[in-house]
Amino acid sequence: MLDLDSSKPIYIQIAEWIESEIIDGTLQADEKVHSQYQLAEIFNINPATAGKGLTLLLEAGIVYKRRGLGTFVSQDARDTLIIKRKEETLRRLIKELLTEARLLGVDDRHLLTMIEAERAQKKEGES
Repeated sequence: MLDLDSSKPIYIQIAEWIESEIIDGTLQADEKVHSQYQLAEIFNINPATAGKGLTLLLEAGIVYKRRGLGTFVSQDARDTLIIKRKEETLRRLIKELLTEARLLGVDDRHLLTMIEAERAQKKEGES
């Protein structure tokens, strides 16, 4: 749900919550999304804040509006979000890993060796 203690604005958390609903299949393509008033009630927030989260998704093409009917999930929303999340998440994790490795004095060669060993171990576990 929402983390009111987070430094991340609530409207961004709302958008990310809806994105997660799309990625995990709870919301399908062309399915109606909660209105800003429904979101405000669910999360006990101002409707304008919820509307701002929906606007982010509209601007990104993740959802679309049908006049008089509401907001709906775009056809390619799930694929778009998966690509976006992969890039954002992996980039953030790599930055954190590199920062931590440098703090600990781990050079790039050793770090790559560790990554390759972990990958090999995971493959063995899948077999």
